[in-house]
Order: sequence, then structure tokens, then C-alpha cells
Amino acid sequence: MGNKVTIGDHCKIQNNVSVYDNVHLEEGVFCGPSMVFTNVYNPRSLIERKDQYRDTWVKKGATLGANCTIVCGVTIGEYAFIGAGAVINKDVPAYALMVGVPAKQIGWMSEFGEQLDLPVEGQAKAICHHTGAIYQLNGKQLQKV
Repeated sequence: MGNKVTIGDHCKIQNNVSVYDNVHLEEGVFCGPSMVFTNVYNPRSLIERKDQYRDTWVKKGATLGANCTIVCGVTIGEYAFIGAGAVINKDVPAYALMVGVPAKQIGWMSEFGEQLDLPVEGQAKAICHHTGAIYQLNGKQLQKV
């Protein structure tokens, strides 16, 4: 565990995960096995950059899949779902489903962890079949209503 680290209540940090300096996990974050946080954007062995650590924020309820990599300096939105092996190098919207290297958004997830039947962007509504919660898509942002 590094310095200037915040870990909220009910977080699950699985095997082989190091939480380095300046990583902030809000309540209910899941960190899958062997996922990676970085803290220096452009590391070099011969150049000291401890004064250049960038903050990484993982918002409430987000899931970080096994073996994914989170490049420092990004914010992962509430209940976002990062697929196994994905590389996140930019901010992720709340509820976004991200996969690939580099990661791209392929959909939206409910707070329950179910993929919602919605386009990546536009105007639409969806219902989580497990909870009955309604989600409203406005452009590139999703919110629970």
C-alpha cells in the first residue's frame, strides 16, 4: 500500500494487486486479480519522478477486471466496468463498459453488473432486468433515474 492512498468501505482487492501512491478507491470498488495501477506517466529507470505522481480516482462501485491496467491520472466513473486485460489511458464515464487495448467503450452496465441494451451514445432508456432500475442515456452520459 502506497502513500496518499484512499480505500473506501466494502472494496475488494484480489490477489497480486498493488495499490500505489496517489490511488483513490471509493466505496465498493472491485479490483480483479493481478490488475495494475501505475503512478508515473512516463517512467525512466535513471530519472527520479516521485514528485510527478498522478492521482488516479476509481469511483463508487466500479469493477476493474483481472489483469487490466489503469494508467495514472485517469478517473473511472461510478459503476464503470473495465473488462479483463483492458488498458485504460483516459477517463471513463460512469456505467461505461470498456474493453480492449487501448480500451474503448462498447456499452453500458447497470449497478447490478448487467449489460444494458443501449447504444454507446444517443438518446435512450433501459431497464435492469434484475432490479427494475431505469437508466437514461443522454448523448454520451448515462444516469440512473
